[in-house]
Amino acid sequence: MTPDRKTPRPRAMNHLDADHLRTALELTAAGMPVLPLRDGKGPFGNCRACAKNACGGRPNMKNAGPCQCPGVCHAWAAATTDPNVITSPPWATAWRQAACVGYHPGGAGLTVVDLDNAAAVAWARETLPDTRTVATTRGEHWLYQGVMPSHNAVRSGVDIKSLMSYARWLGPGIGTMAALPPAVLAVVVREETTPAPREVVSSLPERATWDRTVATGCRHTEQYIRTGLERGLALVRARTESGAASQAFGVARFLGAQHAQCPGPCGVDAIGWQIVAAAVSVGVPEDYARRAVANGLQTAERGAA
Repeated sequence: MTPDRKTPRPRAMNHLDADHLRTALELTAAGMPVLPLRDGKGPFGNCRACAKNACGGRPNMKNAGPCQCPGVCHAWAAATTDPNVITSPPWATAWRQAACVGYHPGGAGLTVVDLDNAAAVAWARETLPDTRTVATTRGEHWLYQGVMPSHNAVRSGVDIKSLMSYARWLGPGIGTMAALPPAVLAVVVREETTPAPREVVSSLPERATWDRTVATGCRHTEQYIRTGLERGLALVRARTESGAASQAFGVARFLGAQHAQCPGPCGVDAIGWQIVAAAVSVGVPEDYARRAVANGLQTAERGAA
């Protein structure tokens, strides 16, 4: 679609930044909510007023809040189709530092099946209906018309990005976009539903737990690590009905990112094992828990690269 209003001209920037802004404005003209992404393909952090969601978040976050911050805060929730916001002074600094353009698939009525390696692409070709595809650094994005909840690590190398998520814009892709198929919804239901706890699943052999002796190169204090780890494990254990594997992925990604700048060793393997054990204790099959945690740690590592 083409908006009736005139699109503001990008302010003076270097060539690469101007290209990102120009791309963003072209996408918004087609109804695609966009945001700048920093190095590592991640969103920009919250401003001081929005730090730790002190502002209450944005109205379209999971928990509605009053935030009307003009900056690029709250990750995917900052995505907008308003060219006046995109070219505003608060966004100008972000565009100057941006490494690429991101978009909110759910806000554009889309679901992205993010296939992160060749094995995941092969699975999609055998399992999912043909649709528009976009080549990525390591795999492909498969785009479907329709929205659904976002889920990480629904299987090895596969993330679902739609509502409450962002994706990197890598071009329009090739092929005809299909409607969101039941097969995508089915893989989420199958992989993300936490089975009822069973003794055989929740009983694992004892493994080493994290302590300072396995983290001689960590720059954080022992109390800091233990506090974060216990909070993360509590979040996983609280998922007794569903979503424990996704929660384990998120906890592993968050805790792994804390050590991205440490000289090491930091005992990340021991941290990962404790997250796996927490997921298994609420019924997640051990193999799937291991995959979710490994994907989370790898995602944190890639984000820091």
